[in-house]
Amino acid sequence: MHTDLSSHLHTPACNQLIEELKACHDNNAFGKFIGICNSIDDKVVKCLKAERVARSAANRAKARERQEKYKQKLLQGESN
Repeated sequence: MHTDLSSHLHTPACNQLIEELKACHDNNAFGKFIGICNSIDDKVVKCLKAERVARSAANRAKARERQEKYKQKLLQGESN
């Protein structure tokens, strides 16, 4: 199972892989059940994971910045 595969949520590279996977499923109505599209699916999973890891790293960095700003404001409030 994948996350939402809407094109506006992913990078162009992942969108291309997603389109290839959809085309493979459309062209292999029965074959998709026996693993014909698995190699493309594996590439999609790796791409989606890379996106998720990058998003998580960016979110952690933003959280650290927010925490630091809050900490500075808190320290300024104590010194007054």
